[in-house]
Amino acid sequence: MEVYKDLKSPENKQFEELLNSQLSKNKIEEGKIIEGKVTKITEKFVFIFIPGLKSEPIIDINELKMIGLKDSVSMGSSIPVLLEKIEDRNGEVIVSALKAQKIKGWYKLEEAYEENKSIIGKITSKCKGGVIVEHTETGSLMFCPGSQISDKPLKNIDHLIGVEQKFAIIKLDKLRGNACVSRRQIVSSNKREDKAKIIEKFNIGDVIKDAVVKGYSSFGCFFEVNNEIDVLVHLQEISYSRVNHPDEIFNIGEKHDLKVISIDKEKLQVGCSIKQLLPDPFEHITNYEIGKKYKVKVDKITDYGCFCSLEPGLSTLLHSSEMSWTKRNIVPKKIFKIGDMIECVITEIDKDKRRVAISHKLTIENPYEAFMNKYPEGSEVKGTVSSLNEYALYVKLNDFDIDGFLHANDLSYTNNPEEELKKFKKGDNLNVKVLEIKKDEQKIRVGLKQLSKDPFDWFKDKKVNDIITVKVINTDNKGLTVKPEECELEFLIKKSNIAVNASDARPSRFVGGERIDAAISELSMEKRKVSLSIKLLEELQNKEAVSKFSSPLSGKNLPFSSLSEKLSDKKNNDEE
Repeated sequence: MEVYKDLKSPENKQFEELLNSQLSKNKIEEGKIIEGKVTKITEKFVFIFIPGLKSEPIIDINELKMIGLKDSVSMGSSIPVLLEKIEDRNGEVIVSALKAQKIKGWYKLEEAYEENKSIIGKITSKCKGGVIVEHTETGSLMFCPGSQISDKPLKNIDHLIGVEQKFAIIKLDKLRGNACVSRRQIVSSNKREDKAKIIEKFNIGDVIKDAVVKGYSSFGCFFEVNNEIDVLVHLQEISYSRVNHPDEIFNIGEKHDLKVISIDKEKLQVGCSIKQLLPDPFEHITNYEIGKKYKVKVDKITDYGCFCSLEPGLSTLLHSSEMSWTKRNIVPKKIFKIGDMIECVITEIDKDKRRVAISHKLTIENPYEAFMNKYPEGSEVKGTVSSLNEYALYVKLNDFDIDGFLHANDLSYTNNPEEELKKFKKGDNLNVKVLEIKKDEQKIRVGLKQLSKDPFDWFKDKKVNDIITVKVINTDNKGLTVKPEECELEFLIKKSNIAVNASDARPSRFVGGERIDAAISELSMEKRKVSLSIKLLEELQNKEAVSKFSSPLSGKNLPFSSLSEKLSDKKNNDEE
């Protein structure tokens, strides 16, 4: 021990230099991958030498079997290992060849993922939701979902297991060390390149001969062209006639000529048409005239109307609003069915939009016009309450499938409209008066109170300032409720109109039942408005009393009463 105390001795300095030079060459750090040289191989272990370590690490022979290195290991060969611990509790060095291979493989995968490159791998086994793929270069295991195996459904993938092929890395989880790959992207990419070359052969307007029906859906039919590419004929491009589904016209395997009408080089899609190779039936539209009746065939029924054909290929629309004069919110399928031949009138022909509109109700007499001829405004007609709501009744007018509108205000002249409305129910029979007919708008307004005498007519021969006798019905803080004699209407005399003197304008002066006089302060027959006032009556009476009982000599004895006469005499003398 004394030798090492004297560090200044030549021997110790030389030993220190040798030790430092050796450590500087081999930087030993935990967590790094280091190349180790095989020094000994037994049945269970492989011993390796790593410069800079105090002892030789050992590797389990089963670990080398797992990574496929057992057969390639020999005396003096090198093995990359991960240095996990320089010294454990037992003083031994811990290394792992398996983890070293995984880390190296992960670096390769990261590089391919960042550079968007494909990798070579092979499917080793099936698992839940997909397959396990082994990276050929590093042996790393990756997951390929079932949806990413191929671009079309495969019932059996046994022919793909163990075959080296390209995969695209679609996801890397660095924290968990998981990789997800896709074979589908590689297959689709190859097909896309081939498909792009095929599409270059087509031009808009080309006619494709003998395309084979491959399949169809609700939006169109797919055709296979020259066993190279599939093209779509949209439902609207199959025929000038309305087609509900392609299976009505085509059978799988049939051959048809197609015309190329669109090419999308980005989506690699070719659109074709069959009807554009046929004569256009809309050219026959000149054979038809607006306003005339024609027989049409119902081809398709929707929620908003029926599509009909004047002739094969020449379609028209019968909107639900043109089916009936009287029915509201029509459900077309309850009136017509596919294949029906119905009579209609052409109402519109738009050549630019290639649109023809028709009407079925115009072939039927307008019931509103017929009603107007039989029951003009002012007529009385019988009806039945068909429905009601919170503000009106709807009355089905006899002999006509028409509902008249009866507002609550037209039920009674005197009673509360809301209370009066409650007296009626569906099915009640009643006579009403026709108040208004709007033939074009298909509206009829009727009234019930108009059949009786209008109590407001009592004021026809009255005018403002006329005095009438009324009976006090009741009193409250607002004033007096009164009713004119021989009149059914009630009126309110406001508190401010009870008396000229404010102290007398008290509703409490009356107890009800009194007969009093009042003057008409306001009267409008057009607005049906009347205002009564006791105050105005007193003012009129006072004015009358002053004019009737006042003396003509009144005021003669007042000072200066003759001043105006003297001034007048003086003016006359000066003029003379």
